[in-house]
Amino acid sequence: MINIVWKIKSFEELSTKELYEILKIRQEVFVVEQTCYYLDADGYDTKAAHIWAEKGDQILAYCRIFKPGIKYTEASIGRVLTNPSYRNLKLGKILIKIAINTIEGKFRTHNIRISAQDYLLKFYSDFGFRVTENNYFEDDIPHTEMVKYSE
Repeated sequence: MINIVWKIKSFEELSTKELYEILKIRQEVFVVEQTCYYLDADGYDTKAAHIWAEKGDQILAYCRIFKPGIKYTEASIGRVLTNPSYRNLKLGKILIKIAINTIEGKFRTHNIRISAQDYLLKFYSDFGFRVTENNYFEDDIPHTEMVKYSE
């Protein structure tokens, strides 16, 4: 197994190099791979906690999380990705578990809302997320809001 390091940092804690690598992999996946031309630097990164797996300087998986009241009434997870070269390692599952645990521990809530690309609905439902009635297209990709509430 490769040597993977998981990191969780606020925006202020990110080094310039880390921020560059995060923005680079987000553009590689969301802009280039998915051919969606949009402004990735949306003004929310400064309000997020950033979670990622790295090997050396390369980011293998990434997401950002928000406390309640920033993106939605609930806490939220966004910009979830796995580096195309490492998708066979199932890092996305580990990433979502870490994100949920971090939200529950750091923000003291079990209520989480996400905006999921429709092809990932089953993936997120395995973590307890439920589909809402809010379906929409974002950058020509079908999305559905999903929620996870304390049980």
